[in-house]
Amino acid sequence: MPDNAGNKSGAVTLPAHVSGPNDGGKLAASVARRLQMMIAAKGFPVGQVIGTEPGLMLELGVSRAVFREAVRLLEQDEVARMRRGPGGGLVVTVPRASSVARAAALHLEFFGAGADDVFEARTALELQTADLAAQRIDEKGIDLLRAAVEEEAELQDEGGHLGSSHIHLAIAELTGNPALRLFVEVLTRLTPGVAPADPAAAAARQADVRHAHRQIVDAIVAGDSSLARHRMLRHLQGIGSYLREIERRPAPREPESSADSRPNT
Repeated sequence: MPDNAGNKSGAVTLPAHVSGPNDGGKLAASVARRLQMMIAAKGFPVGQVIGTEPGLMLELGVSRAVFREAVRLLEQDEVARMRRGPGGGLVVTVPRASSVARAAALHLEFFGAGADDVFEARTALELQTADLAAQRIDEKGIDLLRAAVEEEAELQDEGGHLGSSHIHLAIAELTGNPALRLFVEVLTRLTPGVAPADPAAAAARQADVRHAHRQIVDAIVAGDSSLARHRMLRHLQGIGSYLREIERRPAPREPESSADSRPNT
């Protein structure tokens, strides 16, 4: 068990990879981290080959088996992939937040974090993003937010789409802070999305979400940080209340079979 397991008050560092108990696994994880550093040092040139398998093996001083395991770890995190054939080698790819979200979900589950913990962190981050977005909004940002609102409305009208994290991510994008953008995406991915089973309730929920998003966007476009924070907080509190209500509802009972319905004797 890690030294910081169960330590709720201390800072928790998520390892780049979880390796097996054998030395080979640990070495491969170390090599993967070195490759990540090499890619970062080059400015993360997506689509560029940073080296061939033989050349990188020689540079890193590792065996083919260890190198290929390290590449597997990079591919798992969508940092890079190995392209075979002429002109092939280790190609830089675009890392996706889904990879981070999967790792974060496992990590949070290990440390016993619940939905309330995730939502508390999300609220703190999104109040900050609403504040910063309102401070830093420009014409391009206004167009981006307006387009996001319209896209959400079209999705809802066409397919009964309840409301997505797209507007929340657009707001985080406007802060100009890639760390905030990433963490907001990870936490929205970890927030369960549950639509009401009743069509009328689902339609009402859609309308509430659409109205809240428009109100938040209007405050940000106006450059009113305080109002943007206030409306974001009300919206997130509404999501939290809705999710807690869903959790409290009893699970639907399965119909009893004729044998089960007989009285006990």
